[in-house]
Amino acid sequence: MPPIAPPIVPGPDESASGSGRGVCRDCGGAPVAKSTRCPLCGSRRLVFHPELHRLAVAHIDCDAFYASVEKRDNPSLTDRPVIVGGGHRGVVAACCYVARMYGVRSAMPMFKALALCADAVVIPPDMAKYRTAGHRVRALMLDTTPLVEPLSIDEAFLDLSGTETLHGATPAQTLARLIRRIEDEVGITASVGLAPNKFLAKVASDLDKPRGFAVIGRAEAAAFLAPKAVGMLWGVGRALQARLEADGLRTVGDVAQVPQATLMRRYGAIGRRLALFSHGQDDRRVEPDAPVKSISAETTFGHDLSDTEALLAQLWPLCEKVSRRLKTAGVGGHTVTVKLKTGDFHTLTRAHRLSDSTQLAEVLYRAAALLVERLADGTRYRLIGVGASDLVDGARADPPDLLDPGVQHRADVERAIDAVRAKMGNDAIRKGRGEGG
Repeated sequence: MPPIAPPIVPGPDESASGSGRGVCRDCGGAPVAKSTRCPLCGSRRLVFHPELHRLAVAHIDCDAFYASVEKRDNPSLTDRPVIVGGGHRGVVAACCYVARMYGVRSAMPMFKALALCADAVVIPPDMAKYRTAGHRVRALMLDTTPLVEPLSIDEAFLDLSGTETLHGATPAQTLARLIRRIEDEVGITASVGLAPNKFLAKVASDLDKPRGFAVIGRAEAAAFLAPKAVGMLWGVGRALQARLEADGLRTVGDVAQVPQATLMRRYGAIGRRLALFSHGQDDRRVEPDAPVKSISAETTFGHDLSDTEALLAQLWPLCEKVSRRLKTAGVGGHTVTVKLKTGDFHTLTRAHRLSDSTQLAEVLYRAAALLVERLADGTRYRLIGVGASDLVDGARADPPDLLDPGVQHRADVERAIDAVRAKMGNDAIRKGRGEGG
């Protein structure tokens, strides 16, 4: 393992911020400008940027996480194209960079992925193993700074402001050391984006994968973003991108030319975020306790379904799964959302807001079933999902209802079933609907 890099000591022509110094991706060393090798470990993987040692907000994203864990555990796969995903009718959950060279991408239908890369090794997901690796990565992040905001099992924002004294290094040096620890102790690689705010850090982390360390500073942010397509702005999905482009706003620079007030009048609350992001600004803090926004579950069918009863039979176990997750998290959901994906991969979503938040599978199912019945018009679907959002404290969920005196009885029955399952397993007892009734 390379030696631990000492803290930056400014020379006669350098400020205390480390101006003129870079960082070694492999050991956290601080080579002087124009160096070609790290003076500590000899690595050529050096990063230089005028603001490098003055930035403290980072986004860390593990590289091809699921596939990397599989390759770690089976070295014979190191140079092979690996796809993690379901069967022929499933989708790609993750793929390694070798598979990506063939055009394979996450969320791609499996049959398309295999058509592009027939020699790929397909591995069913092992979520328990991935969670274990993700928890180890998260622990290393928290050992670096308490300000860690997870985005998923394998990525998070970190704010390293004020950690210089603790670690004896600038945030850039500390991040390089952290990535080295992830490689050595977890056995996978990760990429870093370092910037003055969350939005730019997220953009930067995608610039130099895998094993990347990219920096976007304040000075060049607006010029860097200007020629990029509007779809790169965080929160701009396909529908909003199409709307922006129809209004003549095709690049981030186009958006930056529009006053914030105009954007808010045209696009609502997200207009403010569009204005800030287009100028490389983001006033959101790294929130270590950011609440979960929704809880959901979905399943892909073995063959397309169009019959209403068949769809509802698939819906019920998903409602039970979401209910268990709500109860485990100690939250209740106010809004129920149903997702259906057609045979040609067009996604439909419908939502219903409940009068009271709920944790109960029965309540979720009643609301979701009405939405499914409206969409079951003979269209053939390949996937169904259900979710609960607008989450609140679980203690406020499922209050007594004078207009529905049976609600308390149904809640008691469901909690009794939960108690039996907790002792004997989820298959110990089933409601009739669980068999499609």
